[in-house]
Amino acid sequence: MSRIGKLPIDIPSGVTITVDNGIVKVTGTKGVLEQVILPGITVTQDENQIIVTRANDQPDSRAKHGLMRSLIYNMAIGVSQGFSKKLELNGVGYRVALAGADLRLNIGLSHDVTFKVPTGITANVEQNLITISGFDKQQVGQVAAEIRALKKPEPYKGKGIKYQDERIIRKSGKSGKEK
Repeated sequence: MSRIGKLPIDIPSGVTITVDNGIVKVTGTKGVLEQVILPGITVTQDENQIIVTRANDQPDSRAKHGLMRSLIYNMAIGVSQGFSKKLELNGVGYRVALAGADLRLNIGLSHDVTFKVPTGITANVEQNLITISGFDKQQVGQVAAEIRALKKPEPYKGKGIKYQDERIIRKSGKSGKEK
């Protein structure tokens, strides 16, 4: 039995989950999310819990079992609390500012980079710290990864955009005099 998949999902207060025609719909204060139920997986609702089961013990079904449970759990948490990721700019002259709903980044290139923030995601800026937040965990992670990809941190000085809790492994520079 899947360690993750067998755990029941407690429905948070203020969240309603409906299962109809192979679609799980989660509604909360922050928004509405939908997910198609994977083949071989059944989702049932008992009072204030969601239980995910699988039809057989095939490796494909076992993999989908834990995945489906995690997706539904993340949707329930997302519409009630939301998710956020923090990015940090490191480097001399590296700056970020909000231009309307978009981010304007000065990251050592010959021009400023404008990043269009998609709908459903909010970006906040405090000095060189960007906070990406929203109710869809996958979308929050994707937007944070796209911003980080604009200027990945380099290993010599650590300049670039990194996650706040990310640790950059540094390399030493040139080793000294030539032989």
